[in-house]
Amino acid sequence: MNRQGKDLYGGRDPREVPTYSVAEAAHLAEVPVTTLAHWVAGQPYVAKGGERKHSPALIEVPKGRPRLLSFSNLVEAFVLADIRRQHRISFPKLRRAMRYVSGTMHVGRPLINVRFQTDGTDLFVEKVGSLVNVSQQGQIEIRQALAGRLKRVEWDKQGLAVRLFPLPRAGTPASEQPRSIVIDPRRGFGKTVVTGTGIATLVIAERHRAGDSVNDLAHDYKLAPELIEDAIRFEYRYRAAA
Repeated sequence: MNRQGKDLYGGRDPREVPTYSVAEAAHLAEVPVTTLAHWVAGQPYVAKGGERKHSPALIEVPKGRPRLLSFSNLVEAFVLADIRRQHRISFPKLRRAMRYVSGTMHVGRPLINVRFQTDGTDLFVEKVGSLVNVSQQGQIEIRQALAGRLKRVEWDKQGLAVRLFPLPRAGTPASEQPRSIVIDPRRGFGKTVVTGTGIATLVIAERHRAGDSVNDLAHDYKLAPELIEDAIRFEYRYRAAA
């Protein structure tokens, strides 16, 4: 609901409204665009006997064209990103692991459910270990990667993801990054804003590009310079990758 009391989403949960392009979601989740495209569209492959098939999607996005991800889809991609980057687990094996976790937990989309922090993480690592030749150290790394990502998700009273804190600083582990910017589907149409405000990171970055200094922006917006720097850093990285 907006300030005038109008329902901008037609009664739909804003977390499920198609909002992000594949490219935009890939940046926010820090996963290659081609990888995310396979996750949301499935992947062609050649079966035994030479028959061409198409595997189901790992992340089920709202139907329609162009293909857009919801906030919940974005959380799913964000949680899985480090697993794919660090361990190069194949798309089919990721999908099989998630199907196993979903069936065992009796939760259709475990990655956006707070229970994944406890039961689901262990189930996922257990299944990955049986599908991939991962050492004990590798399994510990997978569990740590998941834990670091899950700590950047905020959950509502029903145990579903409601806010996401993306990573403003490249090359720093998720668990060590500040929660300086946030994505909340109920504010600013799900765009990144400085935490605790409605100030879009894009607006800050555009003013900086136009010549305003970090200190000028910090003064104007009454924010700490570190918050301004994180907003600029995050947006510049996004525009460079676009």
